[in-house]
Amino acid sequence: MDLITREYRTVTTLSGPLLFAGKISGGSLGEMCVINVPGGEKRTGQILQLMGDHAIVQVLQGTSGIDSDAASVVPTGETAKVAVSPDVFGRVFNGFGEPIDGLPHIIPSKYMELTGLPMNPASRQKPDFFIQTGISAIDGLNTLVRGQKLPIFSGAGLPANELALQIVRQAKVAEAESFAVILGAMGITSREAFFFRRALKETGAMERTVAFINEVSDPAIERLFTPRIALTTAEYLAFEKGYHVMVVLTDMTAYCDSLREIGSAREEIPGRRSYPGYMYTDLASIYERAGRLKGGVGSITLMPILTMPDDDITHPIPDLSGYITEGQIVLSRSLNRKGIYPPIDVLPCLSRLMNLGIGKGKTREGHRTLADALYSAYARGIDVRRLVTIVGEEGLTELDRKYLSFSDEFERRFIGQGAEERSIDATLDLGLELLKTVPERELIPAARKG
Repeated sequence: MDLITREYRTVTTLSGPLLFAGKISGGSLGEMCVINVPGGEKRTGQILQLMGDHAIVQVLQGTSGIDSDAASVVPTGETAKVAVSPDVFGRVFNGFGEPIDGLPHIIPSKYMELTGLPMNPASRQKPDFFIQTGISAIDGLNTLVRGQKLPIFSGAGLPANELALQIVRQAKVAEAESFAVILGAMGITSREAFFFRRALKETGAMERTVAFINEVSDPAIERLFTPRIALTTAEYLAFEKGYHVMVVLTDMTAYCDSLREIGSAREEIPGRRSYPGYMYTDLASIYERAGRLKGGVGSITLMPILTMPDDDITHPIPDLSGYITEGQIVLSRSLNRKGIYPPIDVLPCLSRLMNLGIGKGKTREGHRTLADALYSAYARGIDVRRLVTIVGEEGLTELDRKYLSFSDEFERRFIGQGAEERSIDATLDLGLELLKTVPERELIPAARKG
């Protein structure tokens, strides 16, 4: 049966964004469909599941107003694709890749499949170049490396979006290299969307940025497309145009909640905290698209941001993200209450690939040693701070007082840099200056030499 006549008037049930149809003999998993609605309206759908000749179709514009008796499904024979072009810079799109900035559609250079192509592990190039974010707690202690997946774990009400915007504005690589930033925002409010768009324009970062924005009032299905459209665009710019691309995705918790909503509509058996049992695989299909290819010029570096419900780092979303990615940046509610920005709690933070991107010729010789010394002194100061609650400051030794003073200054000056942009040299110089308040005999031997 050719494509023109493959129209099925077999819709049986509607549930949330899902449409259930029977006797679908010509469809395939992941195939896009046209949903004909009485009155001439056409909506777009995708086949999520096939069970014999029965299909579950997710309708991208929702099923509101569809009459199951009069609607029809027409498989197109095509998978989901996105238009890509070098002209995307400076543009703002919705979660489906449609322009929302008042400008016309881009003239596509080509169309690429939304799912992308899995990167063969044997073809991966080891990440080994430093990306400067301008934020000391990241650059100095949890360095971001080109091709890395480094998530930010936030809590409700913490300034994760402000931090994301600061990273988008400040991130840079070597001057001779082409650098681009892609922002994928999911489930944000209209106020947050306005904040992102205005701030990007005011700072001038929009010239090298592409934004895909899905608001909370948009269909939940759109949130499942947003990160994949952002990463497909990144793959085109990185592997075909030679750009080093940083992709910032916020908020992956909204994405996972939509995944749970769709799973509930499909009546799937839930897993942990009612999230789908395949959520690990689904997140991996997003996160693992970051990296570098052997013999290639470009790269994709991924910084997903997620909100930990109830500040619980063991919640399934941060827990599974931590397994897949290469470290984490954790925001602290206690630092935020003190007015410290960015409120990065460096002790539980980790960048597993840091050592590959630092050192002589990349950041500075002795970077690793300095970072270790700062970690050690700050951890000792936090221990002393806890001791004060038990014995009071009167019970502290002179050495304990020095560590307590160091931890306070470290939080105030090193972590709490505000909106200031710091070079890696300024960050490391400040770290050395702060360590001078700690007795030399207390430093690790390598740090004394530095």
